[in-house]
Amino acid sequence: MLSRSRFNTGLFASALARSSRKGPRAAVVSSAMPRRQLTQETARQATRRAAETGRGRGSYARFARTLGLWTAGTGAVATAGYYLAKDEIEALDFEEPPTELRMVPGRTYRGYPVIESQRSADGRQQLVVLGSGWGAVSILKTLKPDSYDVVVVSPDNYFIFTPLLPSVTVGTVEFRSVLEAIRRVTKRIRGSYIEATAVDVDFEGKYVLVEHPGEGRAWLPYDRLVVGVGAQSITHGARGLEHCHKLKTIADARSIRQHIMANFEKAVLPTTSDEEKRRLLTFVVCGGGPTGCEFAAELYDFLAEDLKHYFPRSIQQMVSVVIVQSRDHILNMMDSVISEFAEIEFDRRNIKVVTNSRVQQVTPDSIVFSTANPDGSVTEHSMPQGFVLWSTGISLTPFTSLICQRLPDAQKNRHAITVDSHLRVKGIPDGSVYALGDCASIEHPHLLKHISELFDSAPRSKNNEIPRAEFSAFVRKVAAQYPIAATHLQSLVDHFDQFDTDNSNTICMDEFTHMLEFVDNKVTALPALAQVANQEGVYLGRSLNRLAAMYASNELPATVSSELLNAAPHEIAQMEGNAIAPFTYHHRGTLAYLGRAAAADFGEGKAYKGSNLVAKYLWRSVYWSQQVSLRTRILLIMDWTKELLFGRDLSRF
Repeated sequence: MLSRSRFNTGLFASALARSSRKGPRAAVVSSAMPRRQLTQETARQATRRAAETGRGRGSYARFARTLGLWTAGTGAVATAGYYLAKDEIEALDFEEPPTELRMVPGRTYRGYPVIESQRSADGRQQLVVLGSGWGAVSILKTLKPDSYDVVVVSPDNYFIFTPLLPSVTVGTVEFRSVLEAIRRVTKRIRGSYIEATAVDVDFEGKYVLVEHPGEGRAWLPYDRLVVGVGAQSITHGARGLEHCHKLKTIADARSIRQHIMANFEKAVLPTTSDEEKRRLLTFVVCGGGPTGCEFAAELYDFLAEDLKHYFPRSIQQMVSVVIVQSRDHILNMMDSVISEFAEIEFDRRNIKVVTNSRVQQVTPDSIVFSTANPDGSVTEHSMPQGFVLWSTGISLTPFTSLICQRLPDAQKNRHAITVDSHLRVKGIPDGSVYALGDCASIEHPHLLKHISELFDSAPRSKNNEIPRAEFSAFVRKVAAQYPIAATHLQSLVDHFDQFDTDNSNTICMDEFTHMLEFVDNKVTALPALAQVANQEGVYLGRSLNRLAAMYASNELPATVSSELLNAAPHEIAQMEGNAIAPFTYHHRGTLAYLGRAAAADFGEGKAYKGSNLVAKYLWRSVYWSQQVSLRTRILLIMDWTKELLFGRDLSRF
């Protein structure tokens, strides 16, 4: 009895002590409670303390989860940052400046001095890259350091992100944001750069003649030569193109920007007549391809989002934007759904599209074009203009034309250098000269010429026909042999029943002939797009890395060994070709910005189109991800932010 009483007294005292810590009111209430109620109250307090302890442990768990997520996010951002800036980081790892190129003392070749080659010093082959465009930069970014002694020759010491040039013309993006110094790119691979233009080439002696204006000419030796000098605009026989702007360089974009603002400033002068104002504010785009349409869209954005706030309303009503297209639709290289969508969007924005028309002449203040009527007749029109952009296809530059003239038997294409499936220039026996980008066109396979060879290689039944069960594997084999026709060859599997006219589940020789005719009619030259040149550059860079590794390791009997030093040139080309898989183009879609709207053609009938801000920023995000350096990515974000907050710059300088 005594022990129990002591226990209750101790329990009461401890409860009283705890309640006293809560304040006087709690102590009074506790002292007035019966013992049973006091015991229950103590149990509830213990439960609350346990819950508070659990909540404390939950707080620790939440903190741990937050810390883990923050660590993972930081790691992901750091990884993405390294991936985006890996070329800059690799370049910084090599802090030594490039070796100075010098003339060989007392040596000349065909009347000009010779630039000293570094190949004798370390045994590496000298790789000369002509140009600083998409193809050339893709090679330089893919090559492994020290695989070759690389020398880049280009009149421009920078790379231009050409898809954003229309944005530069109206100030959406600044000039520096689409440029990357070529020396930054070559630093990673310990390469050299010469600011010059290639004017001649000697394929037998393996020399290319380079010229810097005002500094004379010199021969540059090479072991392998890559031609990536691009193309120039085709004239189509039109006269007066000196009065037109083109959009291929930064100088072109700057000139267009100055011309646009000069026309607006002159139009608001009190001394300018209404007729002259309408002429000044008529902007004509010749060509309905991606460049022409995107420039028209950017110009519309400039007018609708910026100029309308700073120029009189009467002036705005005089502005006219016209696209003159020779085909029946604009963006005719894209799906017809996108072409129709673009025309609808332009019609909503009062951008006039004139189709089935060819420009005949451009004068300082007018443009003359002829339109084909449905009845076959032709009507000629004359339109006053204050600005003309010429964007109507490409043709050979003087240097690429010279190459074709030096190789008349192998070079029959009037618009580009013909290359094989390994991007080697046709007509060079040892395959040491490559061409890529807009200046090159992969040789058409002409499968009908090989019909007997292909049919004999196919698995055939007793009646000498190709059975359906074996056809798919056979097509894959042929597609690997002719990659430029791979897409159309593989479509034959889906159209088997269409060509199997006798419903025999086999393909005879006549049916196979119709199949190859279908493929030959479908195969066309690759489009003059940045992604084509980029993929060709990446492929060629990897191929050159592979060949350099083979030379270094003396692989036998694969292809390349020391015995090649005494081999015939065509044997070298054949063995190197056997070691490298042919180039295969993978179409990743074609983008077009249409003024607060955008469209994408992914091929095979797959297309996207949108007329809202989401489409606009999706288009921007794709081009942002394709930048060649972290520096230009940051600059683009800054430019787009400035344009969003403050609008485009209206100054003319």
